[in-house]
Amino acid sequence: MSIRKHTAYNLLGALLPMGVSLLTIPIYIRLVGDARYGVLAVLWSFLGYFGWFDLGLGRATAQRIAVLGNSAAERVATTFWTALVMNGALGIVGGILIWPVSNYFFEHVISMGADLRSELAWGLPWLTLAVPLMTLSGVLSGALQGRAQFLEMNIISVSGSMLLQILPLLVAWGRGPDLAWLIPSVILTSLLSAIAMFWRCKVHVFHDHAPSISRDDAKSMLLFGGWVTVTSLVGPLMVVLDRFVIGATLGASAVTYYTVPYQLAQRSNLLPGALTSALFPRLAMAHGVEGKQLTARAYRSLAAVMTPLILGALLFVEPFFRLWINPEFASKTAVTAQILLLGFWINGLAFVPFAKLEAGGRADAIAKCHLVELLPYLILLFVGLHFWDLPGAAAAFALRTFGDCLLLLLLAGDLRNGLDTIKWPIVLLAVAFGVAVSLPVGSAVWWLAAGCLLLMGLAWSWWSAPADCET
Repeated sequence: MSIRKHTAYNLLGALLPMGVSLLTIPIYIRLVGDARYGVLAVLWSFLGYFGWFDLGLGRATAQRIAVLGNSAAERVATTFWTALVMNGALGIVGGILIWPVSNYFFEHVISMGADLRSELAWGLPWLTLAVPLMTLSGVLSGALQGRAQFLEMNIISVSGSMLLQILPLLVAWGRGPDLAWLIPSVILTSLLSAIAMFWRCKVHVFHDHAPSISRDDAKSMLLFGGWVTVTSLVGPLMVVLDRFVIGATLGASAVTYYTVPYQLAQRSNLLPGALTSALFPRLAMAHGVEGKQLTARAYRSLAAVMTPLILGALLFVEPFFRLWINPEFASKTAVTAQILLLGFWINGLAFVPFAKLEAGGRADAIAKCHLVELLPYLILLFVGLHFWDLPGAAAAFALRTFGDCLLLLLLAGDLRNGLDTIKWPIVLLAVAFGVAVSLPVGSAVWWLAAGCLLLMGLAWSWWSAPADCET
């Protein structure tokens, strides 16, 4: 299997919807307003957290099917049906619970106007369908990943993501910014994507084998998935908790000023996600020296590509926001975005030890790592928000991702290799951050410093990139 080709599929599958979102987000904000967009951002974060009802079976399915490799087709089909039936049942339970829980949350925790509460009263019941669709889609995509069907998986993903961006926008334009219509339009796109993935799983995974359940498969996947579930609980909590706390303390509009730069910075992790997704089946089958060689090239490749990318983003994110949205938005979000970019740079490198540990069946190590991080992150988040508002929340996120990367590198046995890879990029990015926050954008000194830093970043990237790539 070609890691390079599959990485390209995954990357294109992430970049194409991003291009659509860059066009649609400003239109969304103008159509629905800051407060309503902030409510939607919190709502999708809340729904994402309920994805823990997957109990890690989506990832367990990918790992198990990859390990099975060329085993008998009936054996692979049994694994698939076992995971699908379990996840379907879990999704139904989650769907029953999410309605009253989300209703209480938006009624008593998030501050918003009476008009938004009225719209949510009609829109929230649709979430009961969203959770089962999420859990079933996790198994379907995991099965396709385990069979290394990245091209077809990404065609479905891209189509679904683009429809997810466009359909609610058309609804908002045609019927007005009413959450009672926007929410079900999103659920419809998820249903269509799940149907398409099931069709491709029939071709590549279970073929014409009738549904069958294996108790042994259920036990092994639940054991693996149980630890993934801990990560699925704690990891998303640390990811979305900042928006919940910001919404509760600063209001829904402040969530928008944090979420938009967060989502933009998060796009920098498209390459790490694409690479490690393609690498995952190989790591599940690799042993000893081969696994070490694969991860060593992955660290160097990611650092070589991401360092100049993040360096440029640090310098140009403020003028970008001025052009993309407006100068007022840029002034309120520039520093927050720059700190978040640093956090996502180190988070991108952490994808490699994360994938290595999961592919090797060590999901428990990742879960324990996240449990250790939770309390310190909560303290940092509240302290940061109290003293520095949104930049403080971003700083808490960045510090947490740095600690997370170090712990994962240590657990994966790659700490020395990882630190050797990132020591010079850290210096370059720290200097770029200082230039971005201290010098007037567009001044002669700023252009001189920015040009020198970009040249140094590109030179380091050229020097450190692997001479060959795994194919």
